Amino acid sequence: MTDQLPPRTYLYFAAQSINLTTAVMSVTMAAIVGSLLAPTLILSTVPYGFQFLFVLVATYPASWLMSRLGRKRCFLLGTIPLALSGIAGYCGVQANSFFLLIISHSALGIYIAVANFNRFAATDNLDQKLKPRALSLVVAGGVIAAVAGPALTELLRDLNGFQAFSLCYASFIGLALVSALITLCLPGDSSATRTSHASEAKAEGKNKPLGSVIVIAMAVAALGYGIMNVLMIQASMHMKHTHHDFSDVRLAIQWHVIAMFAPSFVTGAIIQRLGIKLTICSGLVMLTVCAAVNLGSSSYGAMTLSLIILGLGWNLTYVGGGALLAQSLANTPQAFRVQGKNDLAIAICATLGAFSPSLLLGYVGWSGTNIICITLSLTLLVATFVSLSNREAYERTVKETGL
Repeated sequence: MTDQLPPRTYLYFAAQSINLTTAVMSVTMAAIVGSLLAPTLILSTVPYGFQFLFVLVATYPASWLMSRLGRKRCFLLGTIPLALSGIAGYCGVQANSFFLLIISHSALGIYIAVANFNRFAATDNLDQKLKPRALSLVVAGGVIAAVAGPALTELLRDLNGFQAFSLCYASFIGLALVSALITLCLPGDSSATRTSHASEAKAEGKNKPLGSVIVIAMAVAALGYGIMNVLMIQASMHMKHTHHDFSDVRLAIQWHVIAMFAPSFVTGAIIQRLGIKLTICSGLVMLTVCAAVNLGSSSYGAMTLSLIILGLGWNLTYVGGGALLAQSLANTPQAFRVQGKNDLAIAICATLGAFSPSLLLGYVGWSGTNIICITLSLTLLVATFVSLSNREAYERTVKETGL
């Protein structure tokens, strides 16, 4: 078995880079454009809220569709709502239509829900040892997005003859075309990755992965994402409340984003060397340390350090949880369904993490929020260590007895 990743992995990396670029562009301009087009300022974030809503709504149906049509066809279909998002967004901004802006971000949410499965598609039919490397490489597309997203937005936002940001939305049409071309270059789905509903039901009792390990994998990725969102957003709010300059806050968040995605180039190798259990536990420890640093100091240096640790912790839990899920499913017929549930859980926790920071800051304060995050991280750390230790003991027993 070769230890080299197949060429298709790099195609999925490119496709995920486009996915994350659109996400970065949307978060950069959604609230600004919304405030310009909304009938009242309180509705300015509604389009971005609909984007989150449609990621939630479309995630599980996307996994269901992949199990029927295959990955390639579904990814190709997923480029259609991205193009529609570009058309609706451009027309909405040009015509000052708040309704079309909502349609644009809703369509973008559908595309993102489909494209998020790139990381799992990259692990299909790979050797177990290669799955973490493939998944982490695809997640590393966030590094490209962190550069390309802001650059495209700045380049296109205010060109003569066009309303501000209209061409930013129009660029989604071009990105959809590039994404479609990348998808066409992917190899066709093998019979191993095309699972019918009947075969899935028939195999329900066979090759069933360990339930507790699946739950842990999903909990680590989902709760890790939720904790990251809460602490990242609330940290920026807390820095503003403590009178840090906006440029300083932006710089701290940029370091956080770099810490989130840059390690993905080596996270797969870290998992191979340390093992999934130690990698995930290290990520949960980092989330705990981040919150502890926040409790210890509110200086700019300490806040920036905690955000970097937070990004690193998110990376190890997100990639580690995904790799654990991919290895545990091991191309079983339940893979598409469980991956859909996993990404649905992540979407729910990410959404809660995006909308709860202001509520938590108002009710329990900055310190209370960090204490809650420490409690969640430590509880998940203990559960992960116990569950994965039991799995290792089980696998050793099977190997020794031959059962």
